[in-house]
Amino acid sequence: MMARQGRRRFGWVRKLPSGRFQASYLGDDGQRRYAPDTFEREGEASDWLTLRESEILRGEWIDPLLGQVKFSEYASRWIAEREVSERTREIYRSLFRLHLEPFLGQRALTEISTEVVRSWRAELRDAGRSEIRVAKSYRLLRAIMNTAVDDGRIKRNPCRIKSADKEYSPERPVASIPQVYALADNMPERFRLLILAAAFTGLRWGELIALRRSDVDLSAPSIRVPRKLAQLDSGQLVPGPTKSAAGFRTVALPPILVPEFERHLVTYVASSSEALLFTGEKGATLRRGNWHRSANWAAAVRKAGLPDGFRFHDLRHTGNHLAALSGATTRELMNRMGHASMRAALIYQHATNERDREIARRLSAAIGEQHTATSGPATGPDEAKASSTGQKARRANRTWIARTSQTPQRRSKPRSGPDLF
Repeated sequence: MMARQGRRRFGWVRKLPSGRFQASYLGDDGQRRYAPDTFEREGEASDWLTLRESEILRGEWIDPLLGQVKFSEYASRWIAEREVSERTREIYRSLFRLHLEPFLGQRALTEISTEVVRSWRAELRDAGRSEIRVAKSYRLLRAIMNTAVDDGRIKRNPCRIKSADKEYSPERPVASIPQVYALADNMPERFRLLILAAAFTGLRWGELIALRRSDVDLSAPSIRVPRKLAQLDSGQLVPGPTKSAAGFRTVALPPILVPEFERHLVTYVASSSEALLFTGEKGATLRRGNWHRSANWAAAVRKAGLPDGFRFHDLRHTGNHLAALSGATTRELMNRMGHASMRAALIYQHATNERDREIARRLSAAIGEQHTATSGPATGPDEAKASSTGQKARRANRTWIARTSQTPQRRSKPRSGPDLF
């Protein structure tokens, strides 16, 4: 027979036949709630009730039943309801299926503690998952758990591992202007402008293949970027708005490209204002895989003197780098790139530093030349020694200039912050 229930100002403590104590109380919703475990001492049960009462009084009480939903169920619903593009939703589902569900799917939301998250992340790394995949998966988990906090299912987000959201992408190459033209020259003629536009406007592949005749204004040379085409894993092309509100933009064209556009519009684009700017031989919308084959991309890259593994997206990096090198501010880069945050634009800001270094290199050369012209010929041992030293310095300076004048690459920057991908 159970012992009698103790009287308290808040909640109840009952001694069980086992000798342990059970605590219960009425929640903020009027429903009776029981402690998840029993207690060895009555005082421990009372302390637990005191904490629950304090939460109710402070308005911080969370119904423990809400946190009992399985992570797999909650995350699946989160992905389905998220207002994102279909391509982004596809990426979320892939990350969830491969990296989240196998480890966390059957756990209740309240069971996912910081310790559990740390163990899950370690398992991913031990299983050979790439640093980029681990970081993306962590950011997805954090976003899901943030919503669980907002929904009142858990008290705080367990994703609290410092720097776990950062990914360090390998450095990508930047093409020189001659290499861009060499690559364009090695393309089938109908794709020449696609290369030049990618490199000198910085538009994404999905934005370029969605361009229409009406988006091009050659009187005030510019391109309007109102839409994109995303290719799903199935190969389906899904039209939609640009990646973000900032992606809807107008990008000024370098005037030197106007003749290229005029020639392309006359030769390869139908007369309708809605005609696609870039199409295949039979007028079909370009698909990345088929285009790489028809353009013989790998061979063209080698002929242009670009490194193996150079990707089409690296042309966008090239364009953004050139814009920064031309003196664009961070805000101007953001507008041109179609980014709402400064994070991506700052990646290319080092190009302005490179320009400053180039000024210093040229100044160094000028100083050396002027110094030589005014110092006169050496006439004695000391002067001869000084002359020899000066010659060595100038040779070293020329070597340094040659070594540091190579086309710089985009620096690798950690990706983190509110953006998932």
